[in-house]
Amino acid sequence: MATRMFTGTYTAIITPFRNGSVDEPALDRLIRAQIRGGVDGIVPAGTTGESPTLDFEEHVHLIQLAVRLAAGKVKVIAGTGGNSTSEAIYLTKAAEEAGADASLQVAPYYNKPTQEGLFQHFHAIARATKLPILLYNIPSRCGVEIGIETIHRLAHDSVNIVGIKEAGGSADRVSQLRASLGPGFTILSGDDSLTLPFMAVGAQGVISVASNLIPREVVHMVRAFNMGKPHLALKLHARYYALFKDLFIETNPAPAKAAMALLGLIDEELRLPLVPISSASRARLKSTLIACGLCK
Repeated sequence: MATRMFTGTYTAIITPFRNGSVDEPALDRLIRAQIRGGVDGIVPAGTTGESPTLDFEEHVHLIQLAVRLAAGKVKVIAGTGGNSTSEAIYLTKAAEEAGADASLQVAPYYNKPTQEGLFQHFHAIARATKLPILLYNIPSRCGVEIGIETIHRLAHDSVNIVGIKEAGGSADRVSQLRASLGPGFTILSGDDSLTLPFMAVGAQGVISVASNLIPREVVHMVRAFNMGKPHLALKLHARYYALFKDLFIETNPAPAKAAMALLGLIDEELRLPLVPISSASRARLKSTLIACGLCK
């Protein structure tokens, strides 16, 4: 099993659009802000990056852009998963060629494979690339959970499967993962509001949506906990907890894009079937931004 590599704060970066296309100047500004904020890395073309509505060419181009704009200053964990193994392999090979540092592999969605199917899927991808791979467990979106035993089997079978983004909502599961996989396997929270609870039982950081808006603050929270200053980490968690929750008031990334547009960072443009958040959600989100001191 590989040693721990991808700890800290990684931003699940949104994909800015303008008139139906990727807004490259906006992406450049966003990645520069992430670098200034001190994040350890970015995750382009994930759920928050609206990967389901990117075609193959856009998906690969977005990863290439992210690698070029990151310029080696932060790591790039490319979202290259899918519910078709051959497509996931294609995207992962393209990410490796583009110079990404790692791949994030979501559990296959809709076709609902068995645990053996999940093992064979991730095993095939791992064999097709030299990139480090982080699994992504998010049963609320995928309809299937990557079982603890399956993860244990994968981690011991494939040297480049090095960690997991855990978005199953259970600190108990994080404890089980840590007990099963030992200290060398990276566990990252996939939910901002659960980052500290997860870290308390063995996670080592977060792949964050909130850090699109407040990268420095999320970085400080994670680092404070890792440096043995839980009181400081808890203070930051409490200050931004309402924001962590309200960024999921409707389907991600619609609230994040609304908040970023309110702060003047991007145009608020989504691709169908995602739509802008309701007026009631927008009012609540703006109130939260004001309460957190992010806007007036």
